Amino acid sequence: ERERERPRNMVAASMETTALRHRRRHHCQQQRLLPFLVFLPAAVFFSSPHGIGASADQYKVGDLDAWGVPPPGKPQVYSTWSQTHHFRIGDSLLFLYPPSQDSVIQVTERDFDTCAVGDPLLKMDDGSSLFNITSPGEFFFTSGVPGHCQKHQRLRVAVPSANGTFFPPAAGPAGALPATAPAYPTVFGPAPPASASPARVAAAGSGLVGLPLLLSSFWV
Repeated sequence: ERERERPRNMVAASMETTALRHRRRHHCQQQRLLPFLVFLPAAVFFSSPHGIGASADQYKVGDLDAWGVPPPGKPQVYSTWSQTHHFRIGDSLLFLYPPSQDSVIQVTERDFDTCAVGDPLLKMDDGSSLFNITSPGEFFFTSGVPGHCQKHQRLRVAVPSANGTFFPPAAGPAGALPATAPAYPTVFGPAPPASASPARVAAAGSGLVGLPLLLSSFWV
């Protein structure tokens, strides 16, 4: 009888040892997988086109057909428009107007208040002028045509910093487009995203390609 029980006990002990090994291996795999679970959301976020800094909007200035002198019944059309929009760094302002009849200039706050147009920080007169917001602060615009500012063709735009406070923008045309940059069409939605550098694209692509390999390494 004892000889019969001995093989059964050996089989039971072997099965228990095998089960214990599986449990230990599964526990080790879970421990090795924890860093990956922490890394994966960050990797997906930063390699996604919707990551930090990717979202930007382009705004056609004003509720009129074009940048121009407001009609008599709507003298505050530009100030009202500015107050009803929330601008962020990376957004852009699109001024549309007949280039033979008007222009847009960026001025200091003092020149904005006094409608002085003789010494602008920036002048644009191509009829489809795009101003890129590259820093927080207040930006002041008016028509470059004498007398138009006094007729309320002027715009004040406030852009908060990341923490909600305001800082004065850098002096000079920091938000101006390069001379070779193309003008965008009349749109109200998101602006075309800036092209990512080849190094950033390569890094993001290689990170995503390596994720399956990294995941498989935890299960060997």
